[in-house]
Amino acid sequence: MAGYSILSLKDIIDEMGEDFTREILSDFSCPFNLDVERFLTRRSAIDFAKQSISQTFLVYASYKNENVLCGYFTIANKYIVVSKNSVSNTLRRRLKKFSMPQDGKMGNLMIMAPLIAQLGKNFTNNYNTLISGDELLKLALDKIRDAQKILGGKVTYVECEDIPMLVEFYSSNGFVRIGERTLDKDEQTEMCGKYLIQLLKFID
Repeated sequence: MAGYSILSLKDIIDEMGEDFTREILSDFSCPFNLDVERFLTRRSAIDFAKQSISQTFLVYASYKNENVLCGYFTIANKYIVVSKNSVSNTLRRRLKKFSMPQDGKMGNLMIMAPLIAQLGKNFTNNYNTLISGDELLKLALDKIRDAQKILGGKVTYVECEDIPMLVEFYSSNGFVRIGERTLDKDEQTEMCGKYLIQLLKFID
């Protein structure tokens, strides 16, 4: 996508060191989703990148002859369990082609798929206006598409709070709701509600 530069957080850490990396992340602000902000600014993104738990990518845009951080996304290699009654028969048959051996519960499908674990825009100095949510999500999907050309796979998924605006955002970008996941104890202090909505998308 023209107009944006995507930098791997792991590459920045390796080339410039953690102190420099923490400094460039410290100005990131996302007041409408504090989980997204805390993940990037409070070491989690750095630690997860170093441990290869997930990989974060910083998105830069040109602003007044300077490249500024306008957003980021994080991708993790996970698996998702699709329960028997959570999707239509048509979608279930399509997903079964990509499923691993069943998880022991009758009819459930277990699918290895990249999780778009974080997706957020930087509201510092109104840099969030330099990229739309749709554009940021497309950049994440493009990165997953490139990885799946090498590793295989045809699906990705997201988890979001049960907020109509969020669910509609992903639905309008081709994601289909497939179930819910109960929040872990450490997540309950960061998010509203007791569960996350899970949505899945086929990568063309």
